[in-house]
Amino acid sequence: MRILVTGSAGFIGFHLSRALTGAGHQVIGLDAMTPYYDVRLKEARLKELRHPNFHQIRGDLNDPAALAEAFAGDGPEIIVHLAAQAGVRYSLEAPLSYADANVSGTIALLEAARAKPPKHILAASSSSVYGMAGGVMAERQATDQPVSLYAATKKATEAITHSYAHLFRLPVTCLRFFTVYGPWGRPDMALFKFVERITAKAPIEIYGGGEMARDFTFVSDTVASVMALMAAIPGTGPAVPEDTLSPVAPWRVVNVAGGRPVPLMRFVEAIETAMGQSAHKQFLPMQAGDVVSTAANPALLEALTGHVPQVGVENGVAAFVSWYRSWRAEA
Repeated sequence: MRILVTGSAGFIGFHLSRALTGAGHQVIGLDAMTPYYDVRLKEARLKELRHPNFHQIRGDLNDPAALAEAFAGDGPEIIVHLAAQAGVRYSLEAPLSYADANVSGTIALLEAARAKPPKHILAASSSSVYGMAGGVMAERQATDQPVSLYAATKKATEAITHSYAHLFRLPVTCLRFFTVYGPWGRPDMALFKFVERITAKAPIEIYGGGEMARDFTFVSDTVASVMALMAAIPGTGPAVPEDTLSPVAPWRVVNVAGGRPVPLMRFVEAIETAMGQSAHKQFLPMQAGDVVSTAANPALLEALTGHVPQVGVENGVAAFVSWYRSWRAEA
């Protein structure tokens, strides 16, 4: 198939694009290469993506020329929309960048898709839309009280895609990712920062007094889930338990996680074990916009794909540490 991956030089987009080309699909990558973090890491990912089946476009979703190139010919059959301004904490510093990338960019993409409708659009959302809900997070529960601008723009992505699905019959699945981690990850995320600071024998900052938990999802599990969901087009196939299909549109939302939250201090211990070093820990209060815990109900994901993420944090963290050391050695 011809598949458009927005955010193809990003963390998840890179892994997904590599898996898709390896499976024989034609992948069109679109990425603005923004400097939110070191662009050299994005360039290194693109170097890894060199493949006859992969074509990279450097451009912004709000750039008509870039979108025209991405939708050239008959257009893509599948769109996986991962491009976004990421990060809860950075949204306190640069809020307009979130409006431009996550809201305006999504609308521009959907307008292009409206002109050349694909079979399925899969759009990245986030566990952050659940806000301070706590407990086990199921897709049907209310998500009307975001506690960060980042979360609000992801909730907007869900609402905007629903309106396009309703008005123009564009089949859309929104993917609520839960703390994706692994090799080639983002430098602003805890795992990367912790490994970097432990390597430098500097203290690591642990927020919330260490009393936090996350439903960590290894990136290979995330990619496997996204690829399996491509065939689960809303409005087709038999009904499944827990489905969130809209009553007025070919639209659904799916948690992408294993449903096994891990205490933050166990995550830190996994890092120390993988590195063979103890961390000097600095405990700090919760940061604005952050939540105490996330825990997904993955029943819908399992019903749609027969798969739920399985990689445990000890193995996942060890894989990241191994990648980090080889990457730093080559940098």
